[in-house]
Amino acid sequence: MPSSNRGMSGRGNGTITVIQEPVMRAYRRKAKIVFYVTWVITAVLAATVAASRWHPIIALLAGLACGYILGAAAGGIVAAWPVLRAIWWWTPETVITGSLVFGWIELADHTTLPIRLTATAAIVGVPAAIRPVRTRLHQACWCLVTRHRIRTCFSEFIITNHTGSLPLILWARPTPVGERVWIWLRPGLSLDDLHDRLDKIAVACWATAALAEAASRSNAAFVRLDIKRRDVLTRPITSHLLDMIKSSTPATERDTTEIPTALDLPQVPATEVIPVRPTPLKRPDHPRTPAPASPPAPAADGSDIADWI
Repeated sequence: MPSSNRGMSGRGNGTITVIQEPVMRAYRRKAKIVFYVTWVITAVLAATVAASRWHPIIALLAGLACGYILGAAAGGIVAAWPVLRAIWWWTPETVITGSLVFGWIELADHTTLPIRLTATAAIVGVPAAIRPVRTRLHQACWCLVTRHRIRTCFSEFIITNHTGSLPLILWARPTPVGERVWIWLRPGLSLDDLHDRLDKIAVACWATAALAEAASRSNAAFVRLDIKRRDVLTRPITSHLLDMIKSSTPATERDTTEIPTALDLPQVPATEVIPVRPTPLKRPDHPRTPAPASPPAPAADGSDIADWI
């Protein structure tokens, strides 16, 4: 944009770039390659199959036509992938907005004004009055916001490949502490790149902390990002175990003996402590030669008992 058309913020106030031009050029080159490769492979296969029933020249022309159609379709999908990805990013908002507009038009065509006002009040008032419904809607809105904030992080300071292709942000769901988002990384990015920028991701998502983990053991491109906004341990947690106790269950008497929590040494009576000296260990003596056995004593009646032994 010319300098005369810039606003106070220093940026142009005209066209907003949704898809960068280098990204479009890179996908155009990929689309041409996919078109020719698909055309040749499909034409050869189709002509080979058709040659068994038709004339070879007719089979070749039919194969070329079939390959051209399939190649154009495949190349068109590759060339339009940046646009399809942008549509995927805004799919939830588009579906919700379209449903509300279409529902209001249908309601206006088939009902009167009082019924429309009643339906609008019910749609808006029920979530506002019922806390669980209001909480679920609040969490769903934060999931949508987090997906766009993470996409902003990738486009601003995480992207590292030369073509500028952003990762595919798959889906998000609420957790007790925030949101959990699954991401499919593109070539040029890794889980370590996310670990080095977790503090910046938390700031961009308006959260307190962010954690990144691998979501698959077989594919490093599939990662999981946890955004933490609150700490559930600081709030009281209700337990359903009390509802399982019957009202007729007798109460158990507990010991009310006071357990000392500290020890006051002056209150301990002084007693005479007799030191016990350890007994020194003696070194075992060396084995000695046994004394020779003495001859047996004669019997009382004077007989020799040496032969009995």
